[in-house]
Amino acid sequence: MPKLSNKERMKIQRQAMPEQDSAIRRNNFSEVNLGFTEELAKMEAMRCIQCPKPTCVEGCPVGVKIKDFISLVAEGEYLKAAEKIKEDNMLPAICGRVCPQEEQCEAKCVVGKKGESVAIGRLERFVADFERQNVGIREAVIKPKSGKKVAIIGSGPAGLGCAGDLIQMGHDVTVFEALHDLGGVLIYGIPEFRLPKDIVKAEVESLKKLGVDFQTNAVIGFTDTVDELLTDGYNAVFIAVGAGLPYFLNIKGENFNGVYSANEFLTRVNLMKAYKFPDYDTPVFHIKDKNVAVFGGGNTAMDAVRTAKRLGAKNAYIIYRRSDAEMPARKEEVHHAKDEGIEFIFLANPLEFIGDSEGWLTSVKLQKMELGEPDSSGRRKPIPIQGSEYSLDIDMSVIAIGNGSNPIIQKTTPDLQYTKWGNIVVDDNTMKTTKQGVFAGGDIVTGGATVILAMGAGRKAAAAINEFLNSSN
Repeated sequence: MPKLSNKERMKIQRQAMPEQDSAIRRNNFSEVNLGFTEELAKMEAMRCIQCPKPTCVEGCPVGVKIKDFISLVAEGEYLKAAEKIKEDNMLPAICGRVCPQEEQCEAKCVVGKKGESVAIGRLERFVADFERQNVGIREAVIKPKSGKKVAIIGSGPAGLGCAGDLIQMGHDVTVFEALHDLGGVLIYGIPEFRLPKDIVKAEVESLKKLGVDFQTNAVIGFTDTVDELLTDGYNAVFIAVGAGLPYFLNIKGENFNGVYSANEFLTRVNLMKAYKFPDYDTPVFHIKDKNVAVFGGGNTAMDAVRTAKRLGAKNAYIIYRRSDAEMPARKEEVHHAKDEGIEFIFLANPLEFIGDSEGWLTSVKLQKMELGEPDSSGRRKPIPIQGSEYSLDIDMSVIAIGNGSNPIIQKTTPDLQYTKWGNIVVDDNTMKTTKQGVFAGGDIVTGGATVILAMGAGRKAAAAINEFLNSSN
């Protein structure tokens, strides 16, 4: 590669991500972003000015050595770059696709102060894909067996991150998953067109090869309790069950046929493959040529409405009570949604669902809103405009306004400390709970957050669990 000055590097434009044409992709579930070629990856890597003090690392929840792996990409050393990333991040192919880098590492990029930041996430994805496609996911080195056993509840990003570190430390690890497939929210929540499930399965298989034991259809709290795990030979327990209890609007008519929570809708489509009905026998509402409204403005709302469009919706709406400036969804997801023909209705709040005599949804009553002063979230508070009510004809709705904590663990482990929202209270540095030998992390602690934050919590817990196990010899 040619030697370039920082001034020359700064002149290189950020490389565009190749993607499926919007007119084609709105009719399929194949991945939208196609990934960098080697040429694009090297060119993008050359934009990195190799800061002496790389502030981008400050924005990474797991502290990936960003400038080091990017330097290796620029040199064409892609496998070494993969090794460098996986010193800190065991799930780079996943994080490179779904993490909000624009709010994390890329937001801290020095290059971004005078132009567009280096596409760190896209380079991470390229490196991970190159390794998987050319040599497979390479196994890590395992330390001698410690004789200690750890139970991990949940196979989402927090659970997988914790399992990957603990198995390498020499401990026996069993991951208990409530569903019949592994990956948690990575499998049931994120659509195929954003995160292909083969990638998640490959990461899980790599952990199996290291010796992690996965048990599916195991609802801890019913099949076993946390206390029973501790008395059945496990020396420590890590709770990583996520936040999978859906919130609803609590308005009249929410029980009409055709009203879904985002959890149910996306689980049916992603995990149970409703988009392949009748080859798979878990259908969703017959969407083709119907009007579908999704309520919410986050990534889950974008996933749901874009899924509805792919299932054949005539009109697919996002209905959000604030303006587009306040939407928490990633800009890339909003951009993709607009390209795919999603209609956005801003400053509108649902008041009531209307249905027919047979109990089927036919419309929603909305009220126009205006923005006032910022609320506790920092976003401008929506205020109703009196006398502005109107109706919108819809056949199906999806509620995507957030999730709470599943109460099963709380009901069966009352001696843990919980917040008023049902989240488990932990020490932020060690992820220790108030119960001896029990740790927790991910969305069950923070509420709904990002994949990389959950994985970071899992890795932090693994370090603390390892110290706990070594000190209890």
